[in-house]
Amino acid sequence: MKRAGDKSATTVRAAGVVLWRVSPYHGGIELALVHRPRYDDWSLPKGKVKRGEEFPAAALRETREETGLGCSLGAPLPTSRYLVDGRPKEVRYWAAEAWAGSFVPNDEVDRMIWLPPSAARRRLTHDRDRPLVDALLHALAG
Repeated sequence: MKRAGDKSATTVRAAGVVLWRVSPYHGGIELALVHRPRYDDWSLPKGKVKRGEEFPAAALRETREETGLGCSLGAPLPTSRYLVDGRPKEVRYWAAEAWAGSFVPNDEVDRMIWLPPSAARRRLTHDRDRPLVDALLHALAG
């Protein structure tokens, strides 16, 4: 039963990744960003956790659904918390190395791009996503 003030009962739970690869062109790190036509934004792959699903499983599923790519989860990254239509949302993120698959546009995501971290940071629409780029680089260096 949901109780008034029970944050866990009303918080939208989501999971995502900062998807990276070694560039096939210059050997540096590149990050995948997705364009969501519904919001006309550039974002990191993420989505809602299904009932009974664990956060890591949701992160892997959403990454596959949005990018067509399989990946290996690495270090946990900071959790993002914000409001969506007045409702709290919590998104747990992981560093994730891409390893197989190919992007196919769909209703949810119509474009995907690979960018060096500095360009990815600039392209991200939401300020709340930018610190995740720094957290990924710190995790990879450490």
